[in-house]
Amino acid sequence: MRIGELSARTGASRRSLRYYEQQGLLVSTRSPSGQRYYDEDHVQRVALVQVFLAAGMSSRAIALMVPCMTEPTPDKARTALTAMNRERTRLSCTIDSLTTAREALDQLIDVNRDFLAAGTDT
Repeated sequence: MRIGELSARTGASRRSLRYYEQQGLLVSTRSPSGQRYYDEDHVQRVALVQVFLAAGMSSRAIALMVPCMTEPTPDKARTALTAMNRERTRLSCTIDSLTTAREALDQLIDVNRDFLAAGTDT
């Protein structure tokens, strides 16, 4: 498929897909005229890249993980595993912080809901 179809199927803009290639997150084949071509595996790869980016991972961190997804070797696997463990730890810390913030917000919501339910006007 060409870049327009991949864009339509993934919701990623053509500009984003070109950026992913530039960063080494996605590799296309090229026609003799230079047009990019992608296969079905690229749809899943773009979705995975989007999930990682949305989670706050940098394109550099994702790029460290990509080689083990496409052409695994022991060295690539070691490098990728290090990056994956680092990102997992970072995500876990973020999740813990978000959970704490949500719990604090829930408490404030309850206090304000109780205040309004009591009909107290100030």
